[in-house]
Amino acid sequence: MKFIDYYKILGLHKKASDSEIKKAYRKLARKYHPDVNPNNKEAERKFKEINEANEVLSNPKNRKKYDQYGKDWKHADAFEEAKQKQNTYRNYRTEHNSFNEDDFSEFFSSFFGNARQKQNYQRHSYKGRDYHADLQLNLSDVITSKKHTITVDGKKIRLAIPAGIENGQVIKIKGYGEKVGNGAINGDLFIKFKIINNTHFKRDQHDLYLTIDLDIYKAILGGEIVISTIDGKKVKLKVKPETQTDTKAKLKGKGLPYYKNKGKHGDLIITYKIKIPTNLSAKEKELFTQLSKLR
Repeated sequence: MKFIDYYKILGLHKKASDSEIKKAYRKLARKYHPDVNPNNKEAERKFKEINEANEVLSNPKNRKKYDQYGKDWKHADAFEEAKQKQNTYRNYRTEHNSFNEDDFSEFFSSFFGNARQKQNYQRHSYKGRDYHADLQLNLSDVITSKKHTITVDGKKIRLAIPAGIENGQVIKIKGYGEKVGNGAINGDLFIKFKIINNTHFKRDQHDLYLTIDLDIYKAILGGEIVISTIDGKKVKLKVKPETQTDTKAKLKGKGLPYYKNKGKHGDLIITYKIKIPTNLSAKEKELFTQLSKLR
């Protein structure tokens, strides 16, 4: 496996602090993000490298392993275990100066297993590369759980995406990364979601906001209006007499669903804006004049 210098990718030195790593990653991620560089394969490659470098260096345990073992950092735990066994064997040999080859074979097997066991262990300790993919969805797509198809490494994968997935959220699909075979562990697939608001609602996390024009007569006298929620259902709202502009009404549970929290939804907040009539007739003006005199 070719050595990849994660520090060099982020433009950092090996003694960089956690804050320096975070700052460098954010700067480069913005620069090479696919949204900023559409259809740019080189920028896409750089973006993946930057994410991979950040995943390792921003994790203290992974960074320590990487600093010590370089390209083999993923196998650090196996190396440490082997070291401990080797030290145990050396201590045993020091304490028992005289033992024959049979003794040695028995000792070695008890700690390391036979050649086949060792080979199997090495295969299972190796893990394929993780893949990273972006998936763009409309806000209307996350109201309910749906199945979506994405293409990764030339293969189509059909996934059930739970309702309420959020913009920027990353989910892990175990075993859908690099396929390594021979009993080794496949890599994982990490999908980052970009949610585009294709509705006339404004979103704030799980709550939705909607501005409604209210005619002056209904605002003064009160009445009912009908609105459509984000799932397309019709809801009747009672308007109180003498409603003022910027008055708010809350519809509990009519917002967006929470991710993997069945039955829990945010709220829909309605803001009324009083619409002043235009192109008044002579009779209407006369009536408004009479009303103004009564006030």
